[in-house]
Amino acid sequence: MAEKLKITLVKSPIGAIPKHKATVEALGLRKLNKTVEMPDNAAVRGMVQQVRHLVKVEEI
Repeated sequence: MAEKLKITLVKSPIGAIPKHKATVEALGLRKLNKTVEMPDNAAVRGMVQQVRHLVKVEEI
């Protein structure tokens, strides 16, 4: 596994179910094309897996 993940919001969560909206917010993504770096661990991977249709992920 990589040390960090670069996560970018590429699709708006407006039409998404409330649980997915909350997950995107918890990842620190508030606007489209915003990118955050998060540690590569099981918790973050699970969050990304839940909203994989809204985000783009790169290992760094």
